Amino acid sequence: METQTLQNFYDEKVQAPPQNINAGVGHFNVFRIEDCLHNAPVRYARRDFYKVALINGGNRYHYADKSIEIPGTALIFFNPQVPYTWEPLSDESKGYFCIFTPAFFTDKSRTNLADLPMFAIGGDPSYKLNNEQEAAVAALFEKMITEINSDYTFKYDLLHSYLNELIHLALKTEAAVNLYNHPNANSRITAVFNELLERQFPIETPVQRFTMRSAADFAENLSVHVNHLNRAIKNTTGKTTTALISERLVAEAKALLKHTDWNIAEISNSLGFEEAAHFNNFFKKFTAKTPSTFRNV
Repeated sequence: METQTLQNFYDEKVQAPPQNINAGVGHFNVFRIEDCLHNAPVRYARRDFYKVALINGGNRYHYADKSIEIPGTALIFFNPQVPYTWEPLSDESKGYFCIFTPAFFTDKSRTNLADLPMFAIGGDPSYKLNNEQEAAVAALFEKMITEINSDYTFKYDLLHSYLNELIHLALKTEAAVNLYNHPNANSRITAVFNELLERQFPIETPVQRFTMRSAADFAENLSVHVNHLNRAIKNTTGKTTTALISERLVAEAKALLKHTDWNIAEISNSLGFEEAAHFNNFFKKFTAKTPSTFRNV
């Protein structure tokens, strides 16, 4: 799967990219959505930059293998490790978005982006906003636009502060849902297992291969006995380790079938199946459809 670079983004959206696009201290920019709607549509792809968007007016976004419609206003955080696209459902779609590289954020912060709930792989990146919250977020984006166009010497320090404010506003909005303290060792082991599982996705090219296919593979990497891992996951999720691995494989298979032009054999191989027939049987077991049928629906 293709990865959209910053240069690709500016080639598609803006006629003249900034001169400091590859600056060593990281990159940041901000836009109004309505100023970009007439340009190239958002492609389903991974990015090599982060994105935060305030979207309203009726929209649908495709995130990994999920498609979610947003009838009202939402603040959405896009992780470069997860492929996504977005489409307006009406002519009234408007809002703002900013893009930034990891270096821009980490250069001025002690917080690891991967530790933030909205950027966690497998988490929910969407935060619904009421009218008061929408006004506050829109005001922050307007400050960003004003500042990015200023000649203030320390404007990127200020922009970093505005970005941090956006993140903390979202965390406060749904803190009870998105912030979670693991109550016991089983929960911690399950969380680490999920992180290790998600770290192997998305599959970006046909030559990339998913290799950790069994509970024993994960137990070895986590330095725990496989029985201990299985008990912890069963106690925490009610599912077996094998079931969780299979569910994630099915989700990735659906995404590859719908959003790439790879043939079935290439997808089968990238997901770690020795034979395409094994992949067909596996996929049909969980979806009641063959991969070819699912792709053509």
